[in-house]
Amino acid sequence: MNVPHSLTVADFDYHLPTELIAQAPAITRRSSRLLHIDAYGNQFDRSFADVPGLLRPHDLLVFNDTRVIKARLFGQKATGGKVEILIERVTSDKQALAHVRSSKSPSPGSTLLLAGAIEATVLGRAEDLFILEFKTDVLEALEQYGAMPLPPYITHAPDAQDDQRYQTVYARAPGAVAAPTAGLHFDEEMFAQLEQLGVNRAFVTLHVGAGTFQPVRVDQLSEHIMHAEWYTVPQATTEAIARARALGGRVIAVGTTSVRALESAAKAQMQTHPITDPENRLILGPHAGDTRLFITPGFQYQVVDAMITNFHLPQSTLLMLVAAMIGLDTMKAAYAHAIDQRYRFFSYGDAMFLERNRTL
Repeated sequence: MNVPHSLTVADFDYHLPTELIAQAPAITRRSSRLLHIDAYGNQFDRSFADVPGLLRPHDLLVFNDTRVIKARLFGQKATGGKVEILIERVTSDKQALAHVRSSKSPSPGSTLLLAGAIEATVLGRAEDLFILEFKTDVLEALEQYGAMPLPPYITHAPDAQDDQRYQTVYARAPGAVAAPTAGLHFDEEMFAQLEQLGVNRAFVTLHVGAGTFQPVRVDQLSEHIMHAEWYTVPQATTEAIARARALGGRVIAVGTTSVRALESAAKAQMQTHPITDPENRLILGPHAGDTRLFITPGFQYQVVDAMITNFHLPQSTLLMLVAAMIGLDTMKAAYAHAIDQRYRFFSYGDAMFLERNRTL
């Protein structure tokens, strides 16, 4: 997309007191706080348990059903040097792309012994990632020997609570190395409430990469290149979107990853088969593939009417996506309010309910 050249990283910076970075989840999934920003930029302090009251019959919640894999492994090179592996993407049963940390980068053809039990051969490089080939099934090995890849701002080692709470209750498709954190607030009791209210659910899959935590490292946003992530929007979800719209419901994405999957599918649709409904809205078909979609202010949303999300890192692409939804000034005001009111930030923190700004 075309990023306005006047936007710079500095437009998306803010100071966050360290003590507001949540180090553990709330006591229960739904006991988080919720900052509601309506379609005109008004702020309302709520509880996440209030979400059902913000929804209407025929609204459609779209969730990312990716499952976080235990992507972090520790081991050593054949030379004896220590090595830390973070799997970025499983590409086949026995191959993966990975971040490798060691005193000296392993060379192609070298062997790594991970967790004292798994052998992986370095086949080469793919940009800043290493191509690894395992002797056993990658996902099975990670499940048995790997550690949950908690974000870098969470300082404790992953434990049994993290294995449960850094995973949505509906996680299905293994492949993510970071949780779609907006979904962490939902539990089965809330799903039962929503069903009684006539609020529907649908699913996309986007395997979240470690790049989600990376700040934009260029000054001009127009020069930033997004990391690639694999997504799929199935036909059942596109049909649910069409039904919701026909009945006057909204499409509400749970998390920035659901937003990116839906809008990536819409972009692909516009490039191949752009058909609209009587309301001049794009009729979405199923899509799957890699996406590098970068959403910044000025982006024209084709599918998503509102979103539920957590609070995001300064200078991150996720913060820019939020600004595109509610407006840059509204986003800044919302974050200033959240800091002033001592909301908890990032993966284990509180949430926001954002209605797309009608004044943009």
